[in-house]
Amino acid sequence: MRFPEGLRALNHADFRLFFIGQLISLVGSWMQTVGQSWLILTLTNSPFLLSLISTLQFLPMLLLSLVAGAVTDRFPKRKLIIGTQMALMLQALILSALVWSGHVRYWHVAVLALSLGLVNTLDMPARQSFFVEMVGKGDLMNAIALNGAMFNGARIVGPAVAGLLIARYGVGLGFFLNGISFLAVIAALFLIKAEGLPKPRTSKNMGQEIREGLQYVARTPLTFLILSLVGTVSLFVINFTVLIPLLAKQVLHQEAQGFGLLMSAMGLGALGGALTLALTGKGRPSLRSIFIPGAVLSLAALIVAFQRQVPFAAVMLAVVGFAQILFSAGGNTLLQVTTPDELRGRVMSLYLLVFAGSTPIGAFFIGIISERWGAPAGWWSAGGLGLVSVVVIALWWRLRHGADRRGALTESRGGVV
Repeated sequence: MRFPEGLRALNHADFRLFFIGQLISLVGSWMQTVGQSWLILTLTNSPFLLSLISTLQFLPMLLLSLVAGAVTDRFPKRKLIIGTQMALMLQALILSALVWSGHVRYWHVAVLALSLGLVNTLDMPARQSFFVEMVGKGDLMNAIALNGAMFNGARIVGPAVAGLLIARYGVGLGFFLNGISFLAVIAALFLIKAEGLPKPRTSKNMGQEIREGLQYVARTPLTFLILSLVGTVSLFVINFTVLIPLLAKQVLHQEAQGFGLLMSAMGLGALGGALTLALTGKGRPSLRSIFIPGAVLSLAALIVAFQRQVPFAAVMLAVVGFAQILFSAGGNTLLQVTTPDELRGRVMSLYLLVFAGSTPIGAFFIGIISERWGAPAGWWSAGGLGLVSVVVIALWWRLRHGADRRGALTESRGGVV
């Protein structure tokens, strides 16, 4: 059976197995995301303490991404991912047991969030750089788009189901179901044939390999531009694990079910964006296809700050989700197709450093603003600063690479500008 053009990455058997396993697992992961945020608000009712959990969860990404990237380039990626998925399963089951026992405390969640971050710091660059091993460069854009569709399809189902389960049975069941959902992706990984073996090693030690990755970014203007843009937008705007719970509880006065539906609305928009990419995205994305979604994402977040009705807020969150997937997938793809194979793990670790590693700083910043001036202030700060950063970086790029150099860069990059 051959899949149609928009689903062409599924013609690769390894990617099909990965896709199915991840889809089941990600539904559980989104259930845990919603359950964890709601649990913190139930225990503390504090925007600051909620933001602190996000900070702890993403702090390892900020501190250890470069080391994780070097490790990813040194070891078989499939085996690394199996190990990380087993560790994530254990974390979810421990959290479930604490909740069901009635002994869960804020510090338990904080420690487990930190452990989750440590595991994800290794898991994320390994998974991102494993795509090309399963489908090759020709179908990489489609694989990333389908992965985005899968991720955001799970974002629709997971939060909605979590909201219903929390309202009826409490948060513990959601954590437990997330734990057992990892069995699907672990089984798929054992069946996948691609190993993601590292390239032949040189005599360089890990410190030298990290420095080599940083030097590549510093001397490659396009790579530096993408990382700068992704980093600033992620820092200011993509802090939704803090922003959406506060919007639901403090502004729209919703309970767990309403919170889950708002998360699903953003997931629905992101699913639409991912499917759009899968059907239309071919070859290398242009820089415009990254800058424009970044601006729309920021503007939509700014508009959410002024919403006081659930339907209007849900519509704008769908726009946020749509723009976010176009923005992140475009940057991800452009980096992977322009990076040499032997450096891909390190460059993707830098991508994840600026994309997810900026979250501890951004979440802390947004949490302080929301604690002092309320949830709407957090939203308009996020959207406004994100929009300013996109405009400033666009102007900087245009000034540095003016019209006289634009034609040469377009030719050398195969039309990516």
